[in-house]
Amino acid sequence: MLLVIDIGNTNTSLGVFDGDSLVAHWRLTTERARTVDEWGVLARNLFALTGFDFKSIDAIAIASVVPPLNFTLKRMAESYFELTPLFIDHAVDTGLKILYAPPSDVGADRIVDAVAAIHKYGPPCIVVDFGTATTFDAINAAGEYVGGVITPGVTISADALFERAAKLPRVEIRRPGKVIGAATVEAMQSGLYHGYVGLVDGILRKMIDELGGAPRIIATGGLAPLIAKGSEFIGDVDETLTLDGLRLVYERTK
Repeated sequence: MLLVIDIGNTNTSLGVFDGDSLVAHWRLTTERARTVDEWGVLARNLFALTGFDFKSIDAIAIASVVPPLNFTLKRMAESYFELTPLFIDHAVDTGLKILYAPPSDVGADRIVDAVAAIHKYGPPCIVVDFGTATTFDAINAAGEYVGGVITPGVTISADALFERAAKLPRVEIRRPGKVIGAATVEAMQSGLYHGYVGLVDGILRKMIDELGGAPRIIATGGLAPLIAKGSEFIGDVDETLTLDGLRLVYERTK
């Protein structure tokens, strides 16, 4: 079986594939101070809770946008799984032609998202990944990665509002019942939600015009289901897109 790990700035997702089937997946907080042994014990506990044999893993593929954690995860894989993990980057043979300059600036998560989107939905397409930053990735009709957009994530916007405005509280990010808030919390939630949906759709509208054709719009990431409900353009929500992309890239490199 294959263990895939997507290390983001805020969250880390792990998944286990048995062939083409994703048989388990988990979402954790990314802790930069977590040690090799802590990662190993955490992984073993997750396997035990799900009833999987820890020794059934015969390969590991990792997409990381947190370089300081790469060595820790490599040592964890070697110490606890006795495996050398495959780290995805622009130099790995993913089958994706990257037109970004330089290609090394494209994050591993964006690469595997694009690979999975092409495989599952076909080009042209746009992937919107709602993480710490929200990234928009454009794949043209030829299946080439042509570039994208990077914006602050909605959680960053919420945190900034709380930290920089003394009288405003920290609020849950959710879709309010109406746009006009009758209290401060409702007003903030409306601004965060509807303001962010407006940002997403405004960017997508311009990207669709530039890309041409009728690209499929796929959303992934923690807040994808919430934001997609208010979007005019997002047609698919695929919460395991990155994990699927990791599997596809690993299989290509075998």
